[in-house]
Amino acid sequence: MTGPRIALATCRDAWRDDDDATPTLDALTGAGADASAQVWDDASVDWSDFDLVVVRSTWDYVPRRAEFLDWADHVAAVSTLANPADVIRWNTDKRYLADLAADDVPVVPTTFVLAADVSADHGADAVAAARDALPDRGEFVVKPTVSAGSRDTTRYGDGATSVDAATAHVVTLLEAGRDVMVQPYLDAVDTVGETGLVHLGGRFSHAFRKGPLLQRGGGPVTGLYAREEITPRTPSPPELDLGRQVLDAVAARFDSPLLYARVDVLADRDGAPVLLELELTEPSFFLDTDPAAAARVAEACLAAVTRSR
Repeated sequence: MTGPRIALATCRDAWRDDDDATPTLDALTGAGADASAQVWDDASVDWSDFDLVVVRSTWDYVPRRAEFLDWADHVAAVSTLANPADVIRWNTDKRYLADLAADDVPVVPTTFVLAADVSADHGADAVAAARDALPDRGEFVVKPTVSAGSRDTTRYGDGATSVDAATAHVVTLLEAGRDVMVQPYLDAVDTVGETGLVHLGGRFSHAFRKGPLLQRGGGPVTGLYAREEITPRTPSPPELDLGRQVLDAVAARFDSPLLYARVDVLADRDGAPVLLELELTEPSFFLDTDPAAAARVAEACLAAVTRSR
């Protein structure tokens, strides 16, 4: 008798570059699963053939988010999807940060500019909305609310030249019908770096340090994703506490358990950890930073199959 059939959903241009791919497949196979990589938009795949479909490196969904969400709904109707479709719908638009802030989770201060609030017939409205969203001083970051891998994200410096460039960036996104978010650039990114807290099956698994991605004046990231500088890290107790607070807030919003979560935190200007991003859809786990992490992925997947039966 073969083990449970588990599909790892990817995209055509990502699997060969996904460093988690081989260790995840090896761990699942070693644990007795019949595991394989499947391209999420491949019409020939029968998702009902699988006991569990795990969203992994589906990094090309951004310009086709509606299609991706329809796919998630379809898979959830014929199999067990992890993470669940309603979680994916919420998490693929970074306006979820406003929801978490309303739940008293400390997040990086974020200003949102919505395309629907700007008249498509009056370019001046977009310019005014952009100017209102940008900070009066200090470095900051502009990015679309629907994005992956830091694409279309730019770091701007202080001064009028940066404000002019950032205004043009915001207007371009708004005119394309894309909602925009503006955040202060926290200096801790350049020194301490981000801490990524990976949770598997509801439990903390491991953490890593992510170095700075965005160079001032470097222009937007346009590829499938930005290359990251990753090293192992032991998280501090306050970082672990924030990770648990974030996941408790998510659990209060959704009935279905999470198979995985990556909580990316950063020190604010007072040194306290704040949430930068919550990855519940297609995060890298950076399994090479912990030798036992791949086995924990397999354990969490098999437990999810057992729960679904």
